[in-house]
Amino acid sequence: MNPRIVQLPETRLIGINMKMSLLDNKTALLWKQFMPRRNEIQHRVNSDCISMQIYGRNWNFSPQSVFTKWAAVEVSSFSSIPPEMHRYTIEGGSYAVFKHKGSVAKAPEIMHYIFADWLPNSPYQLDDREHFEILPESYNPLDENAEEDIWIPIIIKHTDAGT
Repeated sequence: MNPRIVQLPETRLIGINMKMSLLDNKTALLWKQFMPRRNEIQHRVNSDCISMQIYGRNWNFSPQSVFTKWAAVEVSSFSSIPPEMHRYTIEGGSYAVFKHKGSVAKAPEIMHYIFADWLPNSPYQLDDREHFEILPESYNPLDENAEEDIWIPIIIKHTDAGT
């Protein structure tokens, strides 16, 4: 499974966010709060939703490590932000985009492939930027036929010679 390499432009989001860890996973609660209110957001670019994770510099991929997770949509303008929602701008950059088909229960398999197989054997390394998934309007995390795009921030690997 080879990803497409995409240069993402600056991208504006409006949504809600929560701090969590893999042990204290509040993803279901986050989406339960966001989905009934998503149509309050004006200037939407499309009908997709974005599930974004901000891990922070030198984040440790352990079950206890805290990160910020967003449930959001892409917008063309920040001129109208619903109460209790927030704006966020992804600065953009290079991303490896993986197509995932299957229920959320299969997510650990593709994540293992990306980080343990593909990334170490690619000409790229992980960049310290936002990770996110683009979920189509019809997305159902329990559906075995669900499809989503997983966006992993990358940069070209540095060699010991500094190139």
